[in-house]
Amino acid sequence: MAWAILVVAGLFEVGWAIGLKYAEGFTRLWPSIWTLVSMVVSVVLLSLAVKSLPLGTGYAVWTGIGTVGTVILGIVLFAEPVTAMRIGCIALVVTGILGLKFAE
Repeated sequence: MAWAILVVAGLFEVGWAIGLKYAEGFTRLWPSIWTLVSMVVSVVLLSLAVKSLPLGTGYAVWTGIGTVGTVILGIVLFAEPVTAMRIGCIALVVTGILGLKFAE
């Protein structure tokens, strides 16, 4: 169950990272509210997950999900560049996340 909570926490991390772009420096009300709520939900869920997961693993997986998800949505939503180097780096992050999951 802790892994499922951690994945949801990571998805909310993606939500608030993308929300930062739409909030435009917290000058837009609804994107700002979404961003702040997502931040709180993400951190609360992370704290619940690391009750039974190792802290280092939980935090690394949480940030990894946030990183990969944010890069992918940046490509899809904001036309950020897709290069071999970026794809390779995403693959490395995913490999690290999987390695930490299976090494636990």
